[in-house]
Amino acid sequence: MRRLLLFIAAAALSAPVWAMHCPMDMAKIDKQLESNPPNDPATLEKVKELRAEGEQLHKAGDHTQSLQVLEQAQALLDSAQ
Repeated sequence: MRRLLLFIAAAALSAPVWAMHCPMDMAKIDKQLESNPPNDPATLEKVKELRAEGEQLHKAGDHTQSLQVLEQAQALLDSAQ
């Protein structure tokens, strides 16, 4: 029982950490789109879609899914460079 309570407390305390990470990832993607956007229009559009989806998930409180989507956007940006 004690371990369960510790796990729940740790999970509750770590949620704000995930929430604060999403805006940093979105800002990184935005900066990269401004300074060095992909040449391929399809890749650019997909990155913008994933970035917008990540923001929506963040606002909805689904930070784990938001981070996964933002990682996909970042990976596309990295592979396009």
